[in-house]
Amino acid sequence: MSKIITENASEEFLYSLSNYCALQGFVEDQFGLGLIARAVEEGISVIKPMGIMIFNMGGRPGQAVCKRLFERRGFHINKLWQTKVIQAADTDISALVEIEKNSPHRFEFFMGLSGDQPICARTAWAYGKAGGQIAHALSVYSCQLRQPNQVKKIFEFLKNGFHDVSSSLDLSFKDDSVADEKIPFLAYLAGELKGSSSFPYESPAGSKHFRNLIAGFMKIYHHIPLNSNNVVIFPSRAVAIENSLRLFSPHLAIVDEHLTRHLPRQWLTSLAIEGTENYDPSKDAITVIEAPKQSDLMVELIKKLKPQVVITGMAQFEAVTSSAFVQLLDITREIGSRLFLDISDQLELSSLPSPNGVLKYLAGTRLPSHAAILCGLVKNQVYSDLEVAFVISEEEAIFKALSKTVEVLEGNTAPIRQFYYGCLFHELLAFKLTDRRPPAERECEKAKSVEAIGFASSAISVLNDSELSISEEEKSSLIHMDVDQSFLPIPSPVRAAIFESFARQNMAESEIDVTPSIKQFIESNYGFPTDNSTEFVYTDFSQALFNRLILCCIQEGGTFCFPAGSNGNYVSAAKFLKANIISIPTDSASGFKLTEKLLDGALDTVSKPWVYISGPTINPSGLLYSNKEMENILTACAKFGARVVIDTSFSGLEFDLGGWGGWDLGATLSKLTSSGNSSFSVSLLGGLSLQILSGVLKFGFLVLNHPYLVNAFYSFPGLSKPHSTVKYAIKKLLGLNEQKAKDLTDAVADQTRKLKSRSQRMKETLEKCGWEVLQPYGGVSMMAKPSAYLNKAVKIKRTADDDVQNATTYEVKLDDSNIREAIVKSTGLCINSGLWTGIPGYSRFTFALEESDFERALDCIIKFKDIVSK
Repeated sequence: MSKIITENASEEFLYSLSNYCALQGFVEDQFGLGLIARAVEEGISVIKPMGIMIFNMGGRPGQAVCKRLFERRGFHINKLWQTKVIQAADTDISALVEIEKNSPHRFEFFMGLSGDQPICARTAWAYGKAGGQIAHALSVYSCQLRQPNQVKKIFEFLKNGFHDVSSSLDLSFKDDSVADEKIPFLAYLAGELKGSSSFPYESPAGSKHFRNLIAGFMKIYHHIPLNSNNVVIFPSRAVAIENSLRLFSPHLAIVDEHLTRHLPRQWLTSLAIEGTENYDPSKDAITVIEAPKQSDLMVELIKKLKPQVVITGMAQFEAVTSSAFVQLLDITREIGSRLFLDISDQLELSSLPSPNGVLKYLAGTRLPSHAAILCGLVKNQVYSDLEVAFVISEEEAIFKALSKTVEVLEGNTAPIRQFYYGCLFHELLAFKLTDRRPPAERECEKAKSVEAIGFASSAISVLNDSELSISEEEKSSLIHMDVDQSFLPIPSPVRAAIFESFARQNMAESEIDVTPSIKQFIESNYGFPTDNSTEFVYTDFSQALFNRLILCCIQEGGTFCFPAGSNGNYVSAAKFLKANIISIPTDSASGFKLTEKLLDGALDTVSKPWVYISGPTINPSGLLYSNKEMENILTACAKFGARVVIDTSFSGLEFDLGGWGGWDLGATLSKLTSSGNSSFSVSLLGGLSLQILSGVLKFGFLVLNHPYLVNAFYSFPGLSKPHSTVKYAIKKLLGLNEQKAKDLTDAVADQTRKLKSRSQRMKETLEKCGWEVLQPYGGVSMMAKPSAYLNKAVKIKRTADDDVQNATTYEVKLDDSNIREAIVKSTGLCINSGLWTGIPGYSRFTFALEESDFERALDCIIKFKDIVSK
C-alpha cells in the first residue's frame, strides 16, 4: 500500500481503498473481519489487566460472528449502542453472495434504515440491483478480558510461532466455573510448552511436582502432614485397584461392588466351591467377592469371610464422620486384611471443601501400615473423561512397591493427565494462605493384632531383582540411560498439536477417531494388513497393552518366548504376572538377532508358544531386521502355530540404513495365514513417541487380527484409554506425517542425524574406555560389554549425596550383578546390565538424552574408567 498511496493522494482515492484490506491470516478473514481480529490480538498484549477496548463494528457478517470474534479470544463483551447505516454504494457485495453460496453462513443486511428483519447478502444484492436501498447494523462493543494475565500468556505463546493454532482457540464459555478452570490450564500449558525444549525424567511413582501438590493440598486444606513420598500416581482408579491386587495376589479379596466393573472377568467368577468342576484349592488364583458399600454390611462380610485384601468406598452419609472409617480400620487390623479406602466420591477440589470424616481422622492420627487411601480424580468442570488417580500410604515399603508396580505393569502415568489436575491443585494452593503454625501431633496407629498379607512372591522377586528405574533422593541428579524414553527437544508441530487439542471445544467424533490414521500408518511403514475384523486398541503406554497380551497367553496356557537381548521391562512384567517364559538363546555372530534356525531349535518342545519380536529396530541393541529376515522368522513361527507379537515401539528413527529397504509384511502374512497352522497369528504393538517425536504425548496401540485374541484381550477390561485431546493431537500429527509436512519431516530428519552422531560419539567413548560396542543402526539405545572391567576389583563409596564425610568404601569384583550399582554409586550414571538385556555381560545405554545430560554421561563413562584403573 505504501507504494500506491502518495503523500498528496485525494480523499476520494483514500476512501476508495477503505473498504478493502489484505488477508490477515485469521479465520475471520472470510467475513471481512481479519483486520479487526488482528487489532484485537495486538490489543491483548498491550491492554492493562482491567483495561477496556471499544470497537465500532459494521454488522454485515451478523451479530453472532461479531460477538464470537471477541468471545473466543477471552473477552466479556457488552454492546453499548447500535444503529443502522446505509451500505456504501461503491461497495460490491457479490463476494459475500459467493461466500453464502459455498458455505452455510448468512450475512446480515436490512431493507433500508427502517427494516427490522435481517436479509442475507443474496437477497440484499438483488434488492440493491433493483434500486432498493440496503443497510447494515453498526454496533459499539465494550470488551474486557475475562482473565487478563492468563489470556495474555496464551496469546504470547501463540504469537511466538504458533499463529496457525489461534484459529482453533476457543475461550468462550457459558459457565464461568468452566472458564475459571480451563483458561488457567491453557496458560500453564502454554508456559510448559514454551519454556521446555524437552520434558525431564519423572519417577514411575508420578511427577514429583504433582505429588508435592497433592501432599500440599492435603496439608493446607485438611491438615494432614504428607510429603511426595506418601503419594503414588496411577492412570486411573481402575488401574490402581487392579495393580494393587496383583501386587498382593490375595486368594480372597472383598471389593465394593461399584469398583469391580473393570476387574478381570475370571477374578469375579473364580470361587473355589467344593463339589464343582472349578474346585482346585491349590490353584494360585485371585478371587474377588463383590460387597455392598454400606459399612455395617461390609464389616459383617469381613468378619465372616476373613479376606486378605478389602477395597471399598463409603456411602455419602457415612463419610461425613470418621466412625465408619475407624470401624473398617479396626476390623481389617484385627483379622490381618489390607484395606484400600476409596474417597473419590468425597474428595472435592474446591477452596471450600465439605466435611470429610476420613481426612479429619487422618489429620489427628497416622494412617496405619495396613491401610491406604485411594482416590480417582475425575471431578473437573471441563473434561468428564480425563482421569488420574493416586494412592496415599504412610508406609515406605508400600510406597516403593506400588511405584515399581506402576513401572512394571503400566510403564508410567501420562504427563498430560498430571498436568491438568496439577494445575487445579496449584490454583487452590495459590488461593489459600499457608498455615504457619506447626502441625498438631498425630497419634500413632494401634498395635497390630494379626500380620497383614505381604507382597506376592512373584512380585517380590521382580521388585527386588529386576533392574527397574533407580529412585532418586530429593537433591540427586542422576543421569538416566536406563529408561525407554527420548528426552530430545519436542518440535514445533508437536507443541502446536498438543496446545490445539486443549484449545479446541466441541470436537467431532471424526476428529478424534485415530483408527483410519493408524491403519494408514502401519500400512505405509510395515505393509501390515488389516481388514474389517481387525481390532485396534489404544492406551497411553504400550507396556500396558503388552501386559494384557501376557495375560492372554497365561489364560491360553501358553509359554512366552523372549529372544535373549529383549526389553528387560517386558521380561520383568511376564515374571510379575507369573507367566511361563523361556529365553531363546541368540549369538554375537548375528548381533544377537533371532533367526529361523534358533526358532526351530527353541520352539520344537514348547506347547502353545508366544514369540516376542522387537523390530524393525531392535530394543535394546539398535540393530535392524530386514524384510527377508522377518519373512524367515515368521515362516518358522507359522510352522509351530506360534502367536507372534511384533513390537514396533522403538522403530521409526533408523539412521544407518545401508540397503535395509524397510518392511512390507503384507505378502508374507497373507501367504502364511492361508497355509499355516490355524493358531498362528501376528499382533502388532506400537507407540508413536519416537516415530513422530511426540515426547510428552504418550500413545500406544495394539492391532489384533485373531478372533480368539480379541475375545481374550477384552476379558481384561481395566485398560486406561488415551484422552480425547491426545487422540486429536495424534491424528493431527499422523496426518502431517502422511503428507510429509516439511516442519515435521525436517524435525524427524534432524533428530535422526543427532541420534546417529550421538551413537558414534558414544561408541568412540565406550571403546576408548574398554567396552566392546555393538554398533546400532537406529533407535535410541545401544549395547556394550565392559570387557576390560569384568572380574576386576573396584572400590566404591557407599554414600548419600549429602553425607560425603561419613562415606564408607567397599570393594566389589565387577560382573553383571553389580556393575550397574558400581557405576551409579561412583558416577551418578544409570545404565542397565546384562541382567536386564538378557545377554550376559552386555549392558544397555539409552542416548536420547537432553544435550547437557548426554555430555555429562560421556564424562561419567570416562570417570568410571579412571576409578577402575586406580
